[in-house]
Amino acid sequence: MKKYIKYAFSRTLPVLFGYIFLGIAFGIVLQQAGFNFIWAFCISLFLYAGSMQFVLVPLLAASASPLTVAITTLFVNSRHVFYGLSFIESFKKMKTQLYMIFSLSDETYSVLCSCKNEDPEEKNRPAWFLINLFDQSYWIVGSVIGALLGQVLPFDFTGIDFSMTALFVVILLDQVLAHPKVASRCAVTGLLAGIICLFIFGTGNFLLPALIVTILFVTAFTQAERRKELP
Repeated sequence: MKKYIKYAFSRTLPVLFGYIFLGIAFGIVLQQAGFNFIWAFCISLFLYAGSMQFVLVPLLAASASPLTVAITTLFVNSRHVFYGLSFIESFKKMKTQLYMIFSLSDETYSVLCSCKNEDPEEKNRPAWFLINLFDQSYWIVGSVIGALLGQVLPFDFTGIDFSMTALFVVILLDQVLAHPKVASRCAVTGLLAGIICLFIFGTGNFLLPALIVTILFVTAFTQAERRKELP
């Protein structure tokens, strides 16, 4: 077990530094919206959805309906379905498969892919559970620290919620650099859908329709491109 703990910790060190600071930002944003560290702990423990947790804060503050929150979460984190599919055979061999599916964040998925590439026979598979557990623990600790700091530090945290915007901008830029044509088209579609839905539905209700419209148009574009590639 010590061998697996050492292995998992060494693989998750990059995630540690990222999750602690992002978690702190989330905790501060949550506290500034009127929710204490208990909320930060419970959300990070039971939801654990990274960027979706930042999106959740204004939804909670606006008393959005559970249906709106559920559908928004589905759209924002739908990519995780494909993460799980690529590891489905490996997870079936683990007693902790349900937790592995639940805790498969973007960064954890990257770490597990690296481990699988280095170890095709999956001899270190028992350490995978610890990798997921460590990563979620980092996020929980960061969230709680942020919520507590937001209560006691005599700083004006106005604008700290921009960290969510900055996070999505960085993700978008990475996607554009990796896939310029596809990512740019998706970004423009999302921008136009957001602006149109904002004028139609207002600031409190535009997010969900914008997501639905974006998904429909991007899917249509993708299908059209595939038909062009067919002989």
